[in-house]
Amino acid sequence: MIKIFATEKVKDLDQYTIKHEPVSSPDLVERAATVFIHEFCRRYSKQTRIVIFAGQGNNGADALAVARLLMDEGYRVETVLFNPSGHLSYDCQLNKERLLTMENADFTEVKDNFVPPELGPYDVVIDGLFGSGLNRPLTGGFAAVVHYLNQSEATIVSIDIPSGLFGEDNRQNDPDAIVRADVTLTFQFPKLAFLLPENGKYVGEWKVLDIGLHPDIIEETPTPYYFVQEEEVASVFEPRNRFAHKGSFGHALLIAGSKGKMGAALLSAKACMRSGVGLLTAHIPARGELAFQVALPEALLSFDSNKEFFSALPDVSAYTAIGIGPGLGQHMESVAALERLLSAVSRPLVIDADALNLLASNHDLIQRVPPRSILTPHPKEFDRLADESASGYERLLKAQSFAAAHQVCVVLKGAYTAVCTPEGNVYFNSTGNPGMATAGSGDVLTGIILGLLAQGHEPETAAVTGVFLHGVAGDLAAVYRSEESMLAGDITDMLGKAFKQTRNF
Repeated sequence: MIKIFATEKVKDLDQYTIKHEPVSSPDLVERAATVFIHEFCRRYSKQTRIVIFAGQGNNGADALAVARLLMDEGYRVETVLFNPSGHLSYDCQLNKERLLTMENADFTEVKDNFVPPELGPYDVVIDGLFGSGLNRPLTGGFAAVVHYLNQSEATIVSIDIPSGLFGEDNRQNDPDAIVRADVTLTFQFPKLAFLLPENGKYVGEWKVLDIGLHPDIIEETPTPYYFVQEEEVASVFEPRNRFAHKGSFGHALLIAGSKGKMGAALLSAKACMRSGVGLLTAHIPARGELAFQVALPEALLSFDSNKEFFSALPDVSAYTAIGIGPGLGQHMESVAALERLLSAVSRPLVIDADALNLLASNHDLIQRVPPRSILTPHPKEFDRLADESASGYERLLKAQSFAAAHQVCVVLKGAYTAVCTPEGNVYFNSTGNPGMATAGSGDVLTGIILGLLAQGHEPETAAVTGVFLHGVAGDLAAVYRSEESMLAGDITDMLGKAFKQTRNF
C-alpha cells in the first residue's frame, strides 16, 4: 500500500533520507533523474526532439540533471532555464554547471525576454518548471510560458507534478496557469491531486517512480491517505478448508428491485454469488420471481407483500450480512420499511442506490444507520447526502468528515474510488477503467461487497477488497470486450479470473 503524503511533508522525507541514508542532496537529485530517464527512454525514441523547460528550484535541478543524462544516452536535447530573479537553488546551480560541461550542450538561460522555440507535434517537452512545493497560482511570465506550452502540439512530460498544480487543494488555483501534461512521472508516491477528477486534464497518464526515500521515515510519518496495491488485497484471501460447506461462507440477504428495475437486483445478486458467498436470499417484489428463477436459479427468494416494490421487512435474524438498494425505487412505503430495517439490525449493512436516496430524503434516518455500515454512493448520490460540492477535493473532505461523524464506511465511487473509514482514513483504488462507467456497474460492486461482508470480512476490508476486485474484473472485461462495449454483467463474468489474478499475486 502506497502512502500519499501532503506536499509539505515531502521535503521532510527528502531531508531525512539525506541525513540518515546518508546521501547528499545532489546525489538524491541524480538518483531521481536517473529513474526518470529510465522510464522516459522506454517511452520515447532517440529520434525524438526533446525540449526541456527548467525552473529555478529543485524541480529545475531535476530537469537539468535529466537533460545531461539524456544527452549521455544520445538524445537531441534543447534546455531552457528560466531564471528571472537571477537566483538558483544550490542543486539547480550545481546541475546547471554540470550541464554546461557537456560538449555541444544546447542551453539557454532566460532572465528577461523569452523567445519561445517552435514546437511541433512530434516534439516532446519535459516540464521541470515548478515542483510540488508550489502554494500560489503562477502569474506573469511563468503563466505565459505555461499558456504557450498548453497551446503547442508537443507531447508534454512533467517531472513529479505538472507545473502550476498544487499537490492537494486547487480550489483557489488559476486553471489557465497549470501545465496540461500528457504524462506525469512522479517520485515515490502519487500526489493527492492526481486522484481527483478536476485534475485529470492536467496530470494525464501518471506513473510512480521509486527513488529510494528512506523506508523508516515513510513508515513513521502518519497520513490518512493510501493508494491500494495488489499485494494488500492478495493477503486477504486464505485457502478454503476442504471440509467447508455452504454455511461456512455466510448467508447474505439482498433487498432490491422494483417494477422496471429488476435488472439492477439481478446484477447485484449474481455478483454477490460470484464473490464467494455460501447462500444468497434476494428479497424482491413478487413480479421479479420468473426473472430470478431463470437468470439466477442459485439464489433463494423472499417475496415482498407488495408485487411492485419494497414495502415489508422479512425476518432478518438468519443472515450474516444484509445489503439494500439496487433498483429499490423511492416509494413512501419503502421509507417505512427501510426505517424498520434500521431498527431491527445493529450489525453493518451495505447501502446503495435508491436506499441512499431514501436516506438523503429522510435525513433523520442517517443517524440510525448501524455503525461501520458501508455506503456506496456515486458523487451525485453523495451530494444528496451531504450537500453539493464545488470540486472533487471538497467532496472528498466531506466524505471523510461524513464517515467519521456517522461512524460508517463511505465508498465514494469514481475513477479512483475512495473508501473513507470511520477512523478518518481514505483508501484510493488503483484498478478499473472508463469502460466501467456503464449502467449497473455500481450494482455489481454492491453485490461483491455484500458477498465479502457475509463471509466474515471486516466492513473496511470488505469495502476496500470489493472495490479492488471490481476494478480488476473491469480491467479484464476491457481486454475481452473493450472499454466501449463493456456491460456490467461482463464485470461479474470476470470475477473468477479477478480472484485468481489477485490471490496469486
